[in-house]
Amino acid sequence: MDAGARLPISGVVIAMNEADRIGRCVASLAALCDEVVVLDSGSTDATVAVATAAGARVVPQPWLGFAAQKNAAIAAATRPWVLLLDADEWLGDGAGDRLRALFAGGEVERADVWRLHRRTHYLGAPLDHGGWGREAVERLFRPDLRYLPANVHERLDLAGRRVAAVGARIEHDTARSDDEYAAKLDRYAALWARQRRAAGRTAGPLAAPLHAAAYWLRNYVLRGGFLDGPMARRFHRLHTRYVFRKYTLLRNR
Repeated sequence: MDAGARLPISGVVIAMNEADRIGRCVASLAALCDEVVVLDSGSTDATVAVATAAGARVVPQPWLGFAAQKNAAIAAATRPWVLLLDADEWLGDGAGDRLRALFAGGEVERADVWRLHRRTHYLGAPLDHGGWGREAVERLFRPDLRYLPANVHERLDLAGRRVAAVGARIEHDTARSDDEYAAKLDRYAALWARQRRAAGRTAGPLAAPLHAAAYWLRNYVLRGGFLDGPMARRFHRLHTRYVFRKYTLLRNR
């Protein structure tokens, strides 16, 4: 397969007010995929113009919730495979070559879903340790798959599907500032608590401090998050706060 050949993949992205980073995301997909579809939920900045200039077909869609919005983006895809990225993600160095090799020999057909590795960055600093350097995420899949209903932390319905892994990496720069990221995690905590309550779950008086302490010990200490430097400390501190807050909200129903 030609080193620059595009693959029978629809790159799909959901976005709203992502003008400062949608271009990087779309460009990484456009270099590899036959088409790129951006589902835009009412951006008031230059997201649509930037995405279009980078090679995407932009489809307007009012916000439906994380899982439903991604399902709508998948439904807009027209190719035999879907590669889904968030607007703050992009394909890492060498990912295109790995994916072309997967398709070149037909190996891609031995699974319905392919896991890629995702490395998170915090305010530009890569986090190679602490559980955030090689997250396995299901992002390349057949277009009939859909996400299960969820308020947050949505996941694909993998029932009866063949799942495999490919050594291609997604990069993920998750925040523009500490304050923005804290606010984002607060929204996720509220959605998570609401989702758990709807499922009949609750939390005891020690759940928040114990789960928060466990996160810090596991990710920052035991998994070596501290090795990634001062930005990592800020990142893990915010995630510890997030864990504490979501269990507090679940208890205070």
